[in-house]
This record gives sequence, C-alpha cells and structure tokens, in this order.
Amino acid sequence: MSEHYLIISMLIGILAMVPFFVKFERKKVQARELVILAVLIATAVVGRAAFFMVPNFKPILAIVIISGVALGRESGFLVGAMSAFVSNFLFGQGPWTPFQMVAMALCGFLAGLIFHKYYAKADSFTGKRKLPLLIYGALSVFFLYGAIVDIWTILAMTPHPTIATVVTVYGAALYFNLIHAAATVIFLLLLAGPMLKKLNRVKIKYGMK
Repeated sequence: MSEHYLIISMLIGILAMVPFFVKFERKKVQARELVILAVLIATAVVGRAAFFMVPNFKPILAIVIISGVALGRESGFLVGAMSAFVSNFLFGQGPWTPFQMVAMALCGFLAGLIFHKYYAKADSFTGKRKLPLLIYGALSVFFLYGAIVDIWTILAMTPHPTIATVVTVYGAALYFNLIHAAATVIFLLLLAGPMLKKLNRVKIKYGMK
C-alpha cells in the first residue's frame, strides 16, 4: 500500500510541473537566455554540493530565488525544478526528488511573481529593497519548501497519516527548516546584490525582458 502511495505522490508531483515546462517551451526563448539558465542551474548545483558537509546549510534556494527575481517566474520555476533534479544525481535520487523539485520550483516561481518587476531595473540591493526579499526567502523556505518536502517524510512513514504523524514529522523537522531558512537569508545577503546587478546588466546588454 505504501509503495502505491509513493508512486501516486511522485506522479502528482511530476504532473504538477508539466504545465510550466510546456509554457516555457512555447516561449520564444533566445539561446543566450538558455545559456544563462544553464549557468544558474549549474551554480545552484555546485553551491549545494560545496556545502554537503553541513546539513541544510545550502545556497541553492537563495540562487533559485534570485533567478526568479531577475528573470521572471517561469525561469525561477525552471531553475528551481532542474536544480533539485540535477543536484540529486550527487545527493541521491528517489521518491523524494519530485517533492524537492516542486518545492524549489514554487519558491522560484513565487519570487519571480512577487519581485520581478520590483527588482527588474534595480542596480543595487540595499535599504528598503533588501528587507522584503530576505523576509520572503526565510518564509518561503521555512513554510513552503519545508512543508512540501516534509509531506514526503509523512507518506514514507505510514500509508495512513494521522494528525499525530503530521505533528511529529513537522516538529522533528523544525530545527532543520530553521537552519535552511537562516542559510537562505545569509546567502541572499551575500549573493543577491552582485547577482541581480550582473543579471540585470546582462538582460540590458542582450535585449532580454
């Protein structure tokens, strides 16, 4: 029964991403934009691998969020989903992968949806521009990413989850989600300024929207 549960959850996760990939495929994407997306995905993967010895203290979601902010919601979704998928070739693929893909993709998508226009022409990341993104980074990682990924743990534990199961899992994950959220804020502080500045200049140079 539990195996069927996990298969169904994987299929739901994969199907949830199909519309976004189809929409992205239908866009008139320039080759230079694909190169930038590939570089961002590679950067996120390398960032996750570089901190493999420190559980949950990773820059990957900060890079995903920055990608969505700089390049828009579809790009943020794609960078998030593919960063989770590709990096799991290093960390291990499994039924948890679709949950991580959906969670990271949504963090990138919502970052683009909320902040893309606000930071589209920003040449600095200071003062009032800094705080909203940092708050979003902390909340999205703790509540969105953590909640979705922990669903996998609940389903893996039992085919018949109860409220007690949910409370136990989310309670046990609280410490790790706090570390992940704090790490994302720290890496946003370190990376958002230079990366947004560079990406905005690249967009201007190559006529990208």
